[in-house]
Amino acid sequence: MKHAAGLVRATLLAVILLISSGALAQNVLNRTVSFQVNRQQLDQVLEILSNKGNFYFSYNSNIIKRDSLVTLSIYNKTVKQVMEALFPEGYEFKESGNYIILRRTPIKISMVTERTASEEKVYYVTGYILDDQTGETVSNASIYEKNQLASAISDGQGFFRLKLKSRYSKAALTVSKSLYEDTTIVIEPKYNQRVSIAIVPVQNSDKTITITPYTFDAPDSIVIAVRKADSSHWIYTYRKADSAMVGKTGAGKWLLTTWQKVQAINLQKFFTVRPYQLSLLPGLSTNGRLNSQVINNVSLNVWGGYSGGVNGVELAGWFNIDNKDVRWVQAAGLVNIVGGQVDGVQLAGIHNTVVDSVNGFQAAGISNFVNRQFIGAQVSGIYNHVGGSMNGLQAAGIGNFGNSNTKGAQIAGILNVNRRDLNGAQIAGVLNVNFQETKGAQIAGVINYTKKLSGVQIGLINIADTSDGYSIGLINIIFKGYHKLAFYGNEVFPFNAAFKTGNSKLYSILMAGVEPTKDKKAYTFGYGLGREYYINNKWRVNAEIIAQQVYLGSWDYFNSLNRAEVHLHYKLSKHFSLYAGPSLSVYYSDQKTKFDGYKNNIRSMKDDNLEVWSGFTVGIDIF
Repeated sequence: MKHAAGLVRATLLAVILLISSGALAQNVLNRTVSFQVNRQQLDQVLEILSNKGNFYFSYNSNIIKRDSLVTLSIYNKTVKQVMEALFPEGYEFKESGNYIILRRTPIKISMVTERTASEEKVYYVTGYILDDQTGETVSNASIYEKNQLASAISDGQGFFRLKLKSRYSKAALTVSKSLYEDTTIVIEPKYNQRVSIAIVPVQNSDKTITITPYTFDAPDSIVIAVRKADSSHWIYTYRKADSAMVGKTGAGKWLLTTWQKVQAINLQKFFTVRPYQLSLLPGLSTNGRLNSQVINNVSLNVWGGYSGGVNGVELAGWFNIDNKDVRWVQAAGLVNIVGGQVDGVQLAGIHNTVVDSVNGFQAAGISNFVNRQFIGAQVSGIYNHVGGSMNGLQAAGIGNFGNSNTKGAQIAGILNVNRRDLNGAQIAGVLNVNFQETKGAQIAGVINYTKKLSGVQIGLINIADTSDGYSIGLINIIFKGYHKLAFYGNEVFPFNAAFKTGNSKLYSILMAGVEPTKDKKAYTFGYGLGREYYINNKWRVNAEIIAQQVYLGSWDYFNSLNRAEVHLHYKLSKHFSLYAGPSLSVYYSDQKTKFDGYKNNIRSMKDDNLEVWSGFTVGIDIF
């Protein structure tokens, strides 16, 4: 009896699972729904249907009139029946998982409407480019024949006209357009013909709307998405290749026509190879108007040329423009523009622009610009710019800029700037700036700045946030370093003050002193360097050398006092310490005249001009 009862329960469970499985496996289009709407907007009706049927909608906003008013009374009808009532003709409904993708019924990919045999050496293909979904014409689409390197662009009404040569036994037209799938059709050669070609939009473009169940608010977010090849998954990114970027550079905007810029955007997937080409100007080339998609071994441009790339040598009287990489040698009288990478030598009379990277030597009369990594030597008359890391040499008459880590040297007449770590040298006539760590040397006529110094700074003013290196200059400022204000006396000048900045390895000293005795006045000022040696928390030893000028009533004489001192410091508190120590002085003076109110000299001057003696220093440090 128990066995029979268990068998019944197992059977009932199996039936329930089968029913549930069948319900879950039911196609979205076959699910039944019931609802009623009266003069409701079409997009809102689709949201209600999505909610009732528990599925997602995806459609392009261009293919339906979302504000159309709908009146319907639905009772136990399938989703497919509702869709057919809403969209009676010209549409199709495809399932993908729990999605229904609403599309216009695709129109025929291509259709020949006229055809006549050509008796000439050339024939013409004309026609229109159409959107597969909306049926509307598509402007600015590129139409080209790969083998003949013939191309055209559709006009504002989607019309194109393409001239082809009859000597080719085969011909195939490819249509490329940004945010559309590439479409290729085979045509019969040697016939003048008119065709209509439909191209398919990339799915889930910026016009795509997705409606989810259990919400009546269509999402506002817009994404540009590209379907993976042979997959139902989406890649929610869209990045234009660098080959389209040359038209956005300053020189590219000026030198290239709108037609050529549109071609570069549309034809980013198409490049071919030819051994050589000769151009007068962009578009006037032995490779035809598609030279911008051809990579040549030898490229000669009388005035200027626009090529796909170079794998050899390219020369121009005025300018070279290349969509992709350039290898070995490129030279122009005025300007070079490269959308990819340069490996080799690039020379220009005025300016070089490389959208990607450079590995080699780059020289220009005025400026060089590299958007990404640079390895080698970059030389210009005025300015060099590297947008990524730099490994090598930058030399410019006025300024150099590095946006990432630099290994090597920046040499400029006025200014060097590096935004990340510097492992090498910055040498400038006026100013060096490094925003991260400097592990080499900064040498400037006026100011050096780095965030962290692990090397050496040599300049009139040296500035760093932190320092483990050496700053050598008149003023050295380490914001998180060594700062002392000292008041002291010695055997020559009883009242002295000094400001000491830098770090414990090396700090600079700016000092001034006075002997105020009536009729025996003397003044001094000077500059020195010092180093501090740590003993323990209370005791330090400092070694200093100071060069001073002594004023004894007239600036017409040279009175030089040079002192070497050793101080023993005792720390009284966080901000105060006492110190004292011996000194050795060397004094030279060519002054023989005594001025009223001033000393005749600071020493007895046993020698006519030179005196050496030992002395002492006693003082207090603050901070």
